[in-house]
This record gives sequence, structure tokens and C-alpha cells, in this order.
Amino acid sequence: MKKIFLLFLFPFQLLIGQNTLSDSLGTLLSKENSSQKKLEILSELVSEFNGSDLKKAMEYARKGVMLAEQSGNKTWQPKFYEMKGRIHANSLELDSASIYFNKALNGYKITDNKKGQATTLFKIGWVHKKRGEVDKALSCDLDALKLMESIGDKLGMVGAYSRISDDLIMHGRHKEALNYALKTINVSKENGFKEDLAFGYTAAGTVSIHTGKNEDALNYFEKALDLAAKLGFDPSSLSDFRNNKGNALKRLGRYKEALTEYHIAMDLAKKVNYTNPISALTANLGEVNLRMGNYSEALKFQLETVRLQEKDGDLANLTENYGHVSTIYEKLGDYKSALEFQKKARKMRDSTAAIESDKAMAEMLTKYQTEQKESTISAQERQISQQKTVQWLSVGLVVLLVGFLIFGYHSYQLRTKANKLLLAKNAENELLLKEIHHRVKNNLEVVSSLLALQSAQLDDQHTKDAMQEGQNRVMSIGIVHQKLYQGENLGAIEMKDYLINLSESILDSFGAEKKVTVECAMEKLNVDIDTAVPLGLIVNELLTNTLKYAFPDDKHGKVQIKLEKQENGLLHLEVSDNGVGKSGQTHGTGFGSQLISLLTQQLGGSMREVIQDGTRVYFDFYPSITS
Repeated sequence: MKKIFLLFLFPFQLLIGQNTLSDSLGTLLSKENSSQKKLEILSELVSEFNGSDLKKAMEYARKGVMLAEQSGNKTWQPKFYEMKGRIHANSLELDSASIYFNKALNGYKITDNKKGQATTLFKIGWVHKKRGEVDKALSCDLDALKLMESIGDKLGMVGAYSRISDDLIMHGRHKEALNYALKTINVSKENGFKEDLAFGYTAAGTVSIHTGKNEDALNYFEKALDLAAKLGFDPSSLSDFRNNKGNALKRLGRYKEALTEYHIAMDLAKKVNYTNPISALTANLGEVNLRMGNYSEALKFQLETVRLQEKDGDLANLTENYGHVSTIYEKLGDYKSALEFQKKARKMRDSTAAIESDKAMAEMLTKYQTEQKESTISAQERQISQQKTVQWLSVGLVVLLVGFLIFGYHSYQLRTKANKLLLAKNAENELLLKEIHHRVKNNLEVVSSLLALQSAQLDDQHTKDAMQEGQNRVMSIGIVHQKLYQGENLGAIEMKDYLINLSESILDSFGAEKKVTVECAMEKLNVDIDTAVPLGLIVNELLTNTLKYAFPDDKHGKVQIKLEKQENGLLHLEVSDNGVGKSGQTHGTGFGSQLISLLTQQLGGSMREVIQDGTRVYFDFYPSITS
């Protein structure tokens, strides 16, 4: 089943009259002088377009971020960070979403806004789910539930129940997942939470479909869809509900009806540019055609699904879809391609099947439940004692068995044990390294947030600019560590992806997304961290100066970044723009120019600048390149 995670409850707004409302808000915004009132209007505009036009929603969210930072409004800053992250997430731009969600979480902690922290944790958990990190998602959702309970927010608690149900489903713990889904339904009915009741039905339907109770699943999904339609849910949410109903019909063998639901869902998603469900719907269309024997049609959909999920880093369903592509090729008689995708499916399954993840989920859930049942601590301790006794007895039996095995196969066991210890040690070291990079990234984000907060208190524009540049430098290093702990190769950074993320963040910090286009014209190239950090800082300085000086009077322009490894091993970096040609990117006595010169020396390279139809800066050096 291709499941679409329901990330957020959009403001439920009928499309009729939307233009009138947005125009009215826009008029109010243009006439308003109070920054507080402007922030309130911008928030309403983001909500207005969230379910119908993500591009417009992003435009108003960016304006909100800039105004909140400029006015130093600590209450609104994290709210707009959260809004911006939400839009990135619904467009499956997971790295950008993570950056803004973490900014929002830090901002809410500074103002001690527990509800804001909880809603942001829900969204961070959703990103983890899209990456297949189920244990981290459960940790976020449990932390959010505790925060909602601490402030007595029943509506927030219901939202946590349905999300925890999703987490448990993804790890095959269906009985516990159903308990949380039914808890969502019951509490929603008791308190009149009709919107959340629809999501409770959805959670219960998802559990039912995973346990083979497809008639029950269809019943739950139809209730959810009917309720959502009556309440006027927006097209993006209705697309998710239609997809769920199609999944149940597919499991019941009612393929033509399933195709109808999937096509309606796809039309709704495309209508509002809702990227999140498109790959899942494409996969479902492929699977139904496969089951109906329409193999050529099925292959078209399934290959597109794999392409989208690989591009977006959506690991949750990639194993299943590799398997479907393999099956289709086998049916078409292309056994070579079938074998290729079967190998991909096995590799992906092995990388995401985490025994330790299941253990971590169990420990987190047990910790939460223990905190909620203090009155039964004594009974739990006795139970734990009994469990330990059974565990020691089990260990004793295992030891005896191992002894007999060693007696018979001594030499073989020694070699096997040595291999296992080596693999375990390597895995442990890899996890530790990832954790280190994760913590470094988090600490750098805290530094960046502190610089932003300090900058908001300053009146002198030159000082504010210097603080912003310092914040961007910290961010460029933070992205390096983020890429290291998220990637498979802990010793290297893929530079194209890194420079794209870095450029987007810098453009966003200057509010220049519409004015300046940045193109990264390069092939994929991995370099070690000692090379990646200076390179990132050099690009950061050049792009910052370009945005400040190369395009005056709101002139539009283009920046191109090239990075390539030549045949002789030389690494060549080129940063060019079509600006006024007097950007001063490498001259003068400023700190940025000195930093570029020092970093070039550190890399043992050379630099030259050409000012003609814009500015071009060239660097050549011999770094340690991993691939």
C-alpha cells in the first residue's frame, strides 16, 4: 500500500470567494503600518493559500519571516519559520523543511511556547517518517504528546494519538497502533473534534488494511472521506482521503473503482500543486494496472514512481516499488531488468530493516507509558523483575547451547564471531560519527539562531549586515555536517547537492529568490570535509557579495557555480554573475575578501578574477577527492 502521511490540517476554506478574501487581505496589508498587524495579515494569507496555491503561500511566508526578523518579534519569528518549513515539506523539499522546523523549535523554546514546540515536533517527526527514520519520528511524536498533556490541550493530544498510530503501523506493531487510532476516534467524538475524527477514521483504516481487514478499512476510509467532504476540507486533504479509499478498493480486488479514486485524487493534487502525494498516487496507478495485467501501462507509472521517490529521498515505500518494477519486467520477459530491480529492492529492505530501531521504539513507548502510570510503579517493578529472571534463564540456556556449538565447531565459530564483532564495531562507530555530526549541526543552528536574535536588537544597519553574514557562514558549515550524518558516506560530501542547499539558504536570507537565479552547473562530485568546508565558505562569501553589490536597483540577474575535477586531478571552481561588473568580490580590505584569500591559501590553490559582462572568479587547487 502506498500510504500518504497527512502532515498538517490545512485551514479548511472553500475555493468560492477565495480571490475576494485574498484581495481584501492584500489591500489591508498594503495600507497597514503596524508591523504586528502586518504579521497577522501575512499569517492569514499563508493559511489562505496553503491548501490551494503553495507558491503564493511560500511568497507570503517569506515576507513574514523577513518582517519578523527585521522587527525582532520573537513571538512571530518561530511561527513563520514553522509555516515556511511546512510549505517546503508539502513540496517534499525535506532538507529545507528540516532547517526551518529546527529554527522554529529553537524559537519556541526561547519564548517557552509549549504548544508551538509540540506542533513543530509533529512536523519534524513527519520528515523523519518520509526518510524512513521511524524511531526518530516516534520520539518526536511522544515528546509532542507530553507537551500537549502538560498544557491540557486535548485537541493537540488527539493529533498526537493519530501520529503515534502511524509510527507504530510503520514498524508492524498493529495492535498498539489500533489502540491509538481508536483513542483518537473516541476522544474526538467526546469533545466534538470533527476534523480530527476524520483523521482518526483514517488511522483506524490504515491499521485495518495492514492487518488484512480490508472491508473494515474501506468502511473507515469512506467515513473519513464523507466527513471531510461535509466539513469542506481543501483539495489537497481530499486528495489524501481519496487515495486511502482507493487503497482499500485495490485490496478488495475492485480495481476499476480503485482506478477511479486514484485518478480523482491525482487531479485534485495537481490542481493545487500538492507535490506530496503525487509519487504515491503514481505508484498506486502502476500497481493496479499491474494487477489488471496492463503491464506496459503499469511499467510507465512504476518507473516514474521510483524516479520521484529516489529524487525526493522518500524511502518509506521505495522497497515495495522496486519489487513492483521487477515483477513487471519479469511479466514482460525482460529478465535482466527484473533481476536488477530485485537486487535494488533487497538492498533497500536490508538498509531500512532496523532491529535496533524496533528496540528504540519499544523503549521510548515504554518510557512514556511508565510516566503516565506512576500509581502502578510497584506492579511494574515486580513485572520487570520477573522479566529479568526469565531473561537470565534464557541467557543461561543460550550460553549452554553456544558451549555445545563451540565444542563441535570451534574454529568455525571463532571466525564467525570475529566477523560479527568487527561488523558490530563498524556499525557502532558509524552511528557515533553520525550522532557527532548531528550534534555539531544542531549546535551550529543554535549559534545561528542566537546571531539572528542578537541582530534583531541592533539599530545600526552595517552591524546588522555583519551579523547576517556571520550567520550565513555558520549555516554553510552546519549544512556540511547535516549532509554527513544524512548521507551514506561519512567521509565525504556530495558537492552539487550541498551547493544547491547553500545557495537556496543564502538567497532566502537576502529575500532574493525572485530577483536572482543560482545555477549549479556540475556533475556529482564527492570531496572530504576538510575541502568541503573551505569551499562552502568561499562560495558563501562570493554569493553574499554578489547579492549585495552586483544587482543594484532591484535588477534581476543570474549566478552560475561550476565545480569540476579535471583529468590531471586539478579541482576547478568558477563563480560568475551577469551583474554590473564592479561587485568587489575579491578586492578591498573587508573581512570577506581576507577570508577568501586565507581559505584559498589553506587549500593550496590559486585565484584570479575577470570583470567583463559581469564578474567571474576562478580557483584551482589539488584537494583530497573521494570520487
